[in-house]
Amino acid sequence: MLSLDAYKLKWIAIIAMVSNHMVITWWGILPMWLRFPLYAVGGLTFPIMAFFVVEGYRHTSNLKRYISRLFIFGLIAMPFHILAIGVPLGGGNPSLYPWLNIMFSIILGLLVLVLYDKIKIRALFWLLYVVLIVPISFLFFEWYFIGVTMVLLTHIIRNENTRRIIPAIFAGVLWLVFGFLAGANSLIMEQAAEAGNYMNPNMLIANPDFARVMWTFCIGCFLAVPLVKNFNGERGKRMKWLFYSFYPIHLAVLAIVALALGLIDLSVFGF
Repeated sequence: MLSLDAYKLKWIAIIAMVSNHMVITWWGILPMWLRFPLYAVGGLTFPIMAFFVVEGYRHTSNLKRYISRLFIFGLIAMPFHILAIGVPLGGGNPSLYPWLNIMFSIILGLLVLVLYDKIKIRALFWLLYVVLIVPISFLFFEWYFIGVTMVLLTHIIRNENTRRIIPAIFAGVLWLVFGFLAGANSLIMEQAAEAGNYMNPNMLIANPDFARVMWTFCIGCFLAVPLVKNFNGERGKRMKWLFYSFYPIHLAVLAIVALALGLIDLSVFGF
């Protein structure tokens, strides 16, 4: 039976993250046949991360310090994230990503877990979640409301086996639906965006080529199920600072290469 410790799973998530960001940042030079598998692999990232966010929440000795690290590295990564992922140009970047990167999505997930554990009146929690958390995450955070909901599901589902399966399937189904809608309604979405009839322009993908690739994200989500399911509970080698530092570094490298190739520019910063 496949047995994976935290170290191995986190490396899989890191590689998948790079794969996803390569497609988005270098869209203009990657052939369509390469975009499909790279973007599909990218779907592995957050199902694995969501599981370890909850594990970190349950086992950390200092939640404030944990959140502070995420916040600091999220700020460091911010300009590189905006440049590499959030700047659409001509044939370059096909999507409009939220400006708050994945570090802030993780922070939001952790804060939601705190609220869930502190608010004993469940009806009040779910009211706040639907009315406040979902719209905010939908508008501003990477992985939108899908990411924070995956974190919450991983925490509240009691059965150990089930909580390793349902969140990734939930994400995969939603990405499949979004991909289908983007492909089937790209023209309608573009017209709606121009008319201002939408909640979040980031979800309205008018680029037909990207719409054809978008649905493949669900493949990675579904493939994450057996990986997380076979987590053996062991930490493996320590990588406390690796992910934190790797995140802004890889975005910087992708952005520098894209700048050199003329795929993006610095106009977003007013230069």
